[in-house]
Order: sequence, then structure tokens, then C-alpha cells
Amino acid sequence: MALAAEAAGLDGVFCYDHLFRNGRDGTRRPAIEGTTLLGAVAAETSTIAVGTLVARATLRPPAELAAAFDTVHRISGGRLIAAIGAGDSQSLDEMVTFGYDFGTPATRLAALGAAVTASRDHGYPVWIGGRLLSLCELAATAADGWNSWGGDVAWFGRRVEAIRAAAVRPMTPSWGGLVLLGTDDEEVGAKRERLGPGNDVIQGTPATVAAGLAPYLDAGAEWIIAGPLDSQNRANCELLADVRSRLRSR
Repeated sequence: MALAAEAAGLDGVFCYDHLFRNGRDGTRRPAIEGTTLLGAVAAETSTIAVGTLVARATLRPPAELAAAFDTVHRISGGRLIAAIGAGDSQSLDEMVTFGYDFGTPATRLAALGAAVTASRDHGYPVWIGGRLLSLCELAATAADGWNSWGGDVAWFGRRVEAIRAAAVRPMTPSWGGLVLLGTDDEEVGAKRERLGPGNDVIQGTPATVAAGLAPYLDAGAEWIIAGPLDSQNRANCELLADVRSRLRSR
């Protein structure tokens, strides 16, 4: 998928950081370890940015996470974007299952701050991912960028304005979310029937999806990280390249 994204001319490819994932029917499915996968992607590609969205600060000691990032940075030749998060309710089950302390909001925020400090100023940008006000405040004072996964345009714009006003370093705001893409309305409809997307998924042809994403650029996003629902379909890379071209030509 990373090679297909690179060939299509996309700007970056990101991987998540989970130990397992639960399907819609409650069954558990495996997840590929994030930093190991990132190193493999960095080795196989040559031009595309590679990043985490997001590495979880509570899974590894700060120095260990920084060492993993430093390694990927060297392998990639300087293409790493290190986005880190504090963990949320979706990670509670796996943290408990594997014997980790899920912690409180305060301890998770402290772990995130320590991870950012350990990784910052190593030659690659460090972003913070999360929508809570405390995470946005930490991004403004400690990180190089901030990512919101989801959130409507008006809310996102207000957050970007506040973060930039408080930022002590150059700040890169980004927005990420799920998309469902098809070459025409018939393909979009077939995918919609098969995948059952929620209301938070931006759906349609490249022209329609680009129109749905454009307001986030106007609200201050410098990156749009789009996650196709049918994530193993390489045809999405060409469709996303079409979306990118439409956004850049505005």
C-alpha cells in the first residue's frame, strides 16, 4: 500500500499503534506493531513521508519510543513524521489485556509530555494527536504539530486558531478522518452498501470528497490524512491522488 501511495504521488503514509483491534461483531483481529511496520515502510519507499498516527505514549518508555523514531528517521533518510498520542477509551481493552496500566487522564497526559520531550529536536517533526483541550494546549507549548482525528470544520478552525495563538514553535495543524471513495456514483453506492459507513465518513467520487475536505484546508489544516474504509484496496491510492490534485488546484 505504501508503494502504491508513493507511485500515485501522495505525500505521506501513516500507520496506527495498536496491539489488537476489535471488529464490528466483537471479534478480535490482530494489528501489526507500529514502529516495526514503520521501519519496513521506510526501507521499502524512497520519497513519501512516513509517520505514526499515533504512537501511544503509554506503551513504551519515552527513551525507547525516541530510539524507535530515531531509527526510522535514519532508515527513511529524513522522511519521518512522529505523531504521538495519550491513548483513549478505544485502547483501554488492549491495555488491560496486556497488563499495562491504562492510567488516568492526568497520568496519560504526563506520559505524552515525557514522550514528546524525549523525541523533540531530533531532526524530525513531532506532532500530538488528540481532540481534548489539554492535548491541544500541550501541542501548542511542546510540539511541532497537532492532528485532530475527526471533528467538524467550525470546531477544527477554532482549535487551530487557539493553538497557533499559543504556539511557541512553528506549528503544523492537520486533520484526519475516514473516507469512502469510488470512481463513480455506482461504485460509491456499492461500497456504501458493503461497508456500511457512519455519518462521519466523507463519501463520494474524488470531486465530492475533495469538496468535503476543502473546508478543513480553509480552516487551517496543512495536512489532510484520509483513511479509506476499504484500506487494503490499492485503487484508493489513485483516487486519493485525484483528490489531492483537486485540493491543490483550488
